Amino acid sequence: MNKATSIAQFKESLEAEKTSYGVTLSGDALAGLARYFELLSVWNPRLHLVSFGSPKEFATRHLLESLFLLKYLPQGARLADIGSGGGLPIIPCLIARSDLQAVLVEASQRKTVFLREVLRETIGKERAQLIAERFENVATPKVDFVTCRALERFEAMLPLLLKWAPPSSTLLLFGGEGLGKVIEDLRRPHERVLLPNSARRFLYIANNATA
Repeated sequence: MNKATSIAQFKESLEAEKTSYGVTLSGDALAGLARYFELLSVWNPRLHLVSFGSPKEFATRHLLESLFLLKYLPQGARLADIGSGGGLPIIPCLIARSDLQAVLVEASQRKTVFLREVLRETIGKERAQLIAERFENVATPKVDFVTCRALERFEAMLPLLLKWAPPSSTLLLFGGEGLGKVIEDLRRPHERVLLPNSARRFLYIANNATA
């Protein structure tokens, strides 16, 4: 599939499926997301940033799932995204909402090169700070929300992530039922929301305070 066809299919899939995720997109946002997809498609074969089989799968399973977060983010929200990797969920959210600010924390030096390029091309430096380090070695930033979609050994690392996150913050975490069990065991008040078009993946909205 050539680049033009791939981008066209990506944009068509976004337009066709966005309503089921409760997402609205401006023309500028759609253009920015298409540029993000274009850059990801170039870098992905080398860095294995995101696993997907088609432009439609990336648009729905990855990008629109990430944008599902927006309904839980108030105007002017400040976020820390942990294990940013290929930029999900934070890059699409920053592109779609110009009021958001974020700190991206990614341990892989190679992946941060990609993230820096994407931020430069789609968002700019004003609203996003990129830190190339493991989150546990980074001072906790002053943020309202902590997001995470794909962290190595996620369930095992969750206690450390909760300890690291600001006490008053809300965590927005993607995962299966196993992650939910860990959140319950750690006695964090939370809500579990089934993601659109999924049978076993959830968004966990957890208050970082013990029940």
